[in-house]
Amino acid sequence: MTKREIADILNEIAMLLELKGENPFKIRAYSNGARTLETLEESLDDLIREGTLGDVQGFGKALVDKIETLYQTGTLEFYENLKDSVEPGIVSMLEIPGLGAKKIKILHETLGVSSIEELQKACEEEKVAGLKGFGKKSQDKIAEGIKNREAYGKRHLWWRAREVAEPILEGLLALPEVEKASHAGSFRRKREHVGDLDFIVASSRPERIMEWFVAQDQVREVTAKGETKASVRFESGLQADLRVVPLKQFNFALHHFTGSKDHNVLMRQRALSRGLSLSEWGLKPVEAESFEESSLDAKSEADIFNLLDLKFVPPELREGRGEIEAAGSDGFPELIEPSAIKGVFHNHTTASDGRSSLEEMTASAQALRWEYWGVADHSKASFQANGLDEDRLLQQLERIRELNASGEFTTYIFSGNECDILPDGSLDLDEELLMKLDYVVSSVHSSFSQSESEMTRRIVKAIENPATTMLGHLTGRLLLRREAYQVDTQKVVDAALANDVVIELNANPYRLDMDWRLWRNAAEKGLLTSINPDAHAPEHFEFVEAGVYAARKGWLTAESVINTRSLQEVKAILSRKRPHLAD
Repeated sequence: MTKREIADILNEIAMLLELKGENPFKIRAYSNGARTLETLEESLDDLIREGTLGDVQGFGKALVDKIETLYQTGTLEFYENLKDSVEPGIVSMLEIPGLGAKKIKILHETLGVSSIEELQKACEEEKVAGLKGFGKKSQDKIAEGIKNREAYGKRHLWWRAREVAEPILEGLLALPEVEKASHAGSFRRKREHVGDLDFIVASSRPERIMEWFVAQDQVREVTAKGETKASVRFESGLQADLRVVPLKQFNFALHHFTGSKDHNVLMRQRALSRGLSLSEWGLKPVEAESFEESSLDAKSEADIFNLLDLKFVPPELREGRGEIEAAGSDGFPELIEPSAIKGVFHNHTTASDGRSSLEEMTASAQALRWEYWGVADHSKASFQANGLDEDRLLQQLERIRELNASGEFTTYIFSGNECDILPDGSLDLDEELLMKLDYVVSSVHSSFSQSESEMTRRIVKAIENPATTMLGHLTGRLLLRREAYQVDTQKVVDAALANDVVIELNANPYRLDMDWRLWRNAAEKGLLTSINPDAHAPEHFEFVEAGVYAARKGWLTAESVINTRSLQEVKAILSRKRPHLAD
């Protein structure tokens, strides 16, 4: 078992102990042990082989024994027994935003609540509002969280759905009976989350294709199966639909089932204005009796648009948000591609809550052939993330300077910090210290319940701070987990423009924040973004791809994205607030 997997189990043990109301010191020992293990720079293999794991500060004998057992066997009886001792329904309540182990324990002990269903009933009967430490506002928030959880359960992050969708498409394309195949639906449009997957296949021999599709690994249920259509549900709950059509119909079906509904309505209206009828079956004169005999030929999707006097609309833009008007006039800007990214900002190391060292992250950035990357560990107010105080930040800054001067890496390291925006809008660290860094990502991590006016004033004040270079995850949302806090995004965008502040597009698949729907207008005003992975481990650098797709949905070009610039160009931009970078 890996170091990370063991740390995850230790964190879960701490959570289960808290649900059971165990001694706080015992709970803290496991959570601190997990944190120490995550940030351990020494090799766990070596420490266990040499018998020196107990020399690590904070690791007592009991914890060492459990870590070694998990490392060597992959199981731990204590952990399994602990899981069995806590009702699954109680653990599932942790999925409700804002409901932690302490509050769940109170609800369970005072109201006898042991499941989400029982908690929902308690909220409906106004029992939660009467508990000490809760009140009507907390009750309403819990009820809303339960409602959202039900809705969230029907959706799947695009990033996670991709793990299912891509192997299916590869498998379809490998079948000799398949002439063409493609994803469709919201997955092809790169929506941030999807309800299901759609696949369109061209073939005159569908039988074996249908058999292959329903017999895939991980298929939990075959919900429908006909001669040319099938639906399956996977272990994750994700549903996938397959349609097999004749080759002549393929591009029309692909366009139709890619959607969106709003886009399709506009396209049908466009066709009717030219005396044509457009559907999944083809494009024909309105007066023609059938598509089969009268459909115009389309050897590609681009041909469909051409037949309607339109330029090709990239799938990401097919949302009924002005793409038809653009396609009928000047067309589209050259949308950003993943290959345009030359480096990233807003990343974390083991100095705060990251899982890899400064050197390991730099080596990974170099392996991606990035010209630069930026370190932005948390500031001290994010104590839960082991945020850096002034002394630790200065030590990190010195280490970054040493590495850049050593020539050990060809990828340049920018020194930064993800500095908390405190409830009053001030930053968590002194301006004088922050100005010694190359950049600062200012972010909200607390007091999410402020009113829209309070939150807007708070963020605008932080933007106006001369030390702020970028604004991190504007709305604080966690897709399918937590709703955005209330904030006037247009006022924030205007403040960023007035103060030469970049608003990031946080590429973490759970964030994708600022939302793609806001970017076209903001970029037209001149706002710059940085597509940042918010990486806590080297593999998180891959999140950039999700961020680029969100940027494309926002009609963004490489010119609107600061981290498509070369190292020297980025230094020149940052030097507007940090003159030392112009040296």
